[in-house]
Amino acid sequence: MTYFCIGLRCLYHNVESVPSLPGAGHPMKPHRLSLTHSLVLHYGLYKKMMVFKPYKASQHDMCRFHSEDYIDFLQKVSPNNMQGFTKSLNTFNVGDDCPVFPGLFEFCSRYTGASLQGATQLNHKICDIAINWAGGLHHAKKFEASGFCYVNDIVISILELLKYHPRVLYIDIDIHHGDGVQEAFYLTDRVMTVSFHKYGNYFFPGTGDMYEVGAESGRYYCLNVPLRDGIDDQSYRQLFQPVIKQVVDFYQPTCIVLQCGADSLGCDRLGCFNLSIRGHGDCVEFVKSFRIPLLVLGGGGYTVRNVARCWTFETSLLLDESISDELPYSEYFEYFAPDFTLHPDDTTLINVNVWPQYLEQIRQSVFENLKMLNHAPSVQIHDVPSDMLSYERTDEPDPDERGGDENYTRSVRLPRRAETKRRGNLTCEGEKERSFWVQTSRTSLQTEQELFWKD
Repeated sequence: MTYFCIGLRCLYHNVESVPSLPGAGHPMKPHRLSLTHSLVLHYGLYKKMMVFKPYKASQHDMCRFHSEDYIDFLQKVSPNNMQGFTKSLNTFNVGDDCPVFPGLFEFCSRYTGASLQGATQLNHKICDIAINWAGGLHHAKKFEASGFCYVNDIVISILELLKYHPRVLYIDIDIHHGDGVQEAFYLTDRVMTVSFHKYGNYFFPGTGDMYEVGAESGRYYCLNVPLRDGIDDQSYRQLFQPVIKQVVDFYQPTCIVLQCGADSLGCDRLGCFNLSIRGHGDCVEFVKSFRIPLLVLGGGGYTVRNVARCWTFETSLLLDESISDELPYSEYFEYFAPDFTLHPDDTTLINVNVWPQYLEQIRQSVFENLKMLNHAPSVQIHDVPSDMLSYERTDEPDPDERGGDENYTRSVRLPRRAETKRRGNLTCEGEKERSFWVQTSRTSLQTEQELFWKD
């Protein structure tokens, strides 16, 4: 499901169908979503939010960013027929890291639809904060899967936000660089990407050097903060807060997308940072403090019990609710042995970032790049294109239609699209289409991508 908050009017999307990846050794465990939802439920946090059944993204929705051939392949391939797709498996990088499993396309449809739904509801001011812990799959590329990510729900939801928002800020605190999102928006100033991540020693995905700053119209609108092993709460905070404050002051975003990958926690199965759950949550709380419309997504995280703890705690922060350190009893209680607490001591690594020498150098380099920014790039006003999700009601709604009644807990009345304007620096190409093209690719960041269209 997606979560949305009520105080700050928060919405929560809960993706209920959680598949199992083949092989006990695969580090991605979608079951972490079940643990997270169970804790949110048993802490009573659901009472403070609007809980939504996620919209299922269609092939058309996914092709806003991804190629038709790739999405068509994801829809057709299964463990039973994958032997007939040998060439496609190689072409689209589906295999060991990104395996085929039962219900693959269904799962992609649900987590992508939940993020898209949250973006649409933020656009229409139905909520101030939308949460989708199943989303945040930031490695997926236009033509291929990557790093356990198949469909890039982040890019798709940002494209939806750009229909109404002149500037969207993307912040990524996953330990892995948000390469798929950076690549998608590398040439535009409409989206600023900021990623804090481990860099060096061939750490996946190998991108995210501080000198990757964007190109053409997007030059200096891509900000990377490369870090070393073992960074702790204090060092991370001393870097994260001043950098994000400067970015918000300079860029003046009208909406923020925050990817909360929990693999930056101490003792993560694949991570090497040393953040506590409170330290990770400090980042979420700081971003929330700007009181800018916020889409909160999940991401990495491979020690399942700590991922659930982290995202539950951050749900409480977004709701301004204090919750007990003693975990409530639930059907997954034994997963949290032996301490059964929300905040275990899982910070054991040595901080080799050597504050202030290394981190001060990083901070100064980042601030130098920020000085090159134009303050809040302006955009022209255009008609709003059709929403990916419709909130207009009919007397006899079609339950299979996007935004159907079964997906929502209350009725919504919105302004007619014809009377609504949006901002954009786009040029009109014919009567049927309004497009902005970005050329990016995996190696040279030169792949063609359509950012907008108008029916």
